[in-house]
Amino acid sequence: MRNPLTYIIFFLIFSISCTSPVVYTNQIKEDLTFLSSDDLEGRATGSEGERKAASYISKRFKDLNVEAKGAIDYLHPFSFKPKSHPHEEIKFNDSLKSNGITGNNVIGFINNNSLNTVVIGAHYDHLGFGDQGSLYRGNEIKIHNGADDNASGVSLVLDLAAKLIDENKNNNYLFIAFSGEEMGLLGSNFFVKNPTIDISSINYMINMDMVGRLNDEKSLAIYGLGTSPIFKQTIKSNNDVFKIIENESGIGPSDHTSFYLQDIPVLHFFTGQHENYHKPSDDSDLINYEGLDLISNYIFSIISDLDDNGKLQFRKTKNESQESPRFKVSLGVIPDYLYDGKGMRIDGVSSGRPAEIAGFIKGDVITKLGEAKIDDMMSYMKALSKLKSGDLVKVEYKRDNKISSKNVTF
Repeated sequence: MRNPLTYIIFFLIFSISCTSPVVYTNQIKEDLTFLSSDDLEGRATGSEGERKAASYISKRFKDLNVEAKGAIDYLHPFSFKPKSHPHEEIKFNDSLKSNGITGNNVIGFINNNSLNTVVIGAHYDHLGFGDQGSLYRGNEIKIHNGADDNASGVSLVLDLAAKLIDENKNNNYLFIAFSGEEMGLLGSNFFVKNPTIDISSINYMINMDMVGRLNDEKSLAIYGLGTSPIFKQTIKSNNDVFKIIENESGIGPSDHTSFYLQDIPVLHFFTGQHENYHKPSDDSDLINYEGLDLISNYIFSIISDLDDNGKLQFRKTKNESQESPRFKVSLGVIPDYLYDGKGMRIDGVSSGRPAEIAGFIKGDVITKLGEAKIDDMMSYMKALSKLKSGDLVKVEYKRDNKISSKNVTF
């Protein structure tokens, strides 16, 4: 009769040999397509569609051997009361007790036993059937699938988790799919006030919001470059693909802001607005999947470059949003936030608004508004802020390298 210890040793060897490591496979398109499908009904915060999306993201983390780091398995629930009128600020409860609507952040963790942790995040909620925030003007109720905003960002969170599972071990990695972003950064705000790790251990935070529409010029906006002295050097030394649009501010309309306000360096990636923004037409068939692959690889190279730099130095930046003027009128255009030439380039024109009535089209570059010369986005906003309803203004613009002008009634 054999020694029982022999069987135990054999069993352990067999078990270890059958536990193979996760092999990286690119599932960006599969993840994005599911998250932006009609079955999820636009992933509105607190909805059944959001819960289905959270379940899917949790399973993906589990399949990748990324451990749960929520308050309840992978989930990090928060509750809030919706606005009773448009100008009211949403109040959310710092506890987990029900307070009206419950949303869920989804959190996974790669523990490399490091003192420092990198947070990689993107919001997965969207507008459901359109409600507040929709720019759709039709009468029919339609699902707002939010393929670019922001199934694209979540697909990269999952892709980076797959790439980092056995790489760059000088940091831990916390992956967060935030909910409540469209309602005012609720999920990220809740997390930094109720973190599931020691918040002082967070090295820096990477945020991806609307990264699915890389254009032919490969223009990629990166915000937060001023929040750590090392960021500008790092993004330049790892780039041989993109036309980078640099922005130093750590403040912006996405979840990185919540971390910046906790004195954490942040980088936010964005491929620009478009005519499908916050409309039912933001669907998966319009996504640039090759562009998503390029962005994921680029962010991975940045993370790799920073892996042996220890805890990054934080630096406060100017809050550019505080300098933005208030408006009484609107031209009715979507500015091209990735344009870095002289003037303000139009990326979309809203139906029935002054710009369309006057005959402006996508691609026109506004160079003068009344007597004000337009050099960039800020000069355009300052000029627009001085106008009031009923004003008739001469607008100079460039189209096909030719300067023309139109009269616009606001």
